[in-house]
Amino acid sequence: MRKTLTILAALSILLMAGRATAGTVTPESIEGVTVVDAKWVKANLGKVRIYDARKKGEYVENHIPGAISAYYNEKSAKRPDFDESKDKFQLEKYPKDKNTPIVVYCNGPKCWKSYKSVVRLVRNGYKNVYWLREGFPGWTKKGYPTE
Repeated sequence: MRKTLTILAALSILLMAGRATAGTVTPESIEGVTVVDAKWVKANLGKVRIYDARKKGEYVENHIPGAISAYYNEKSAKRPDFDESKDKFQLEKYPKDKNTPIVVYCNGPKCWKSYKSVVRLVRNGYKNVYWLREGFPGWTKKGYPTE
């Protein structure tokens, strides 16, 4: 009986911890990354490469014009100190030239895929990394075109 209660208590703690992180929002800034808004991205269409870190189905349904699908397969915790070894990041989709201006987005501040993508880009030596933290919802809220 005691063993069962211990196991149940441990499971309860794990479930509560999972709920506590499920609704967390991404940090507002990242060292080495410039946070931009939808207005900035629209003004710079054609001058920057835009990457969509959402699932392929979301990308196919609708995305920012000219955006490239680079799904971030996230298995790590939704935390700034995430374990990147648990995730799959499509670095090969990004330009070889690490000075190329790059914008990455996903589904807004509660979506960690773009956060993790830009962190990994900086760790891999990219110099001109921009993060559309408000993501695709911020873009569509402004009524900007999609494809």
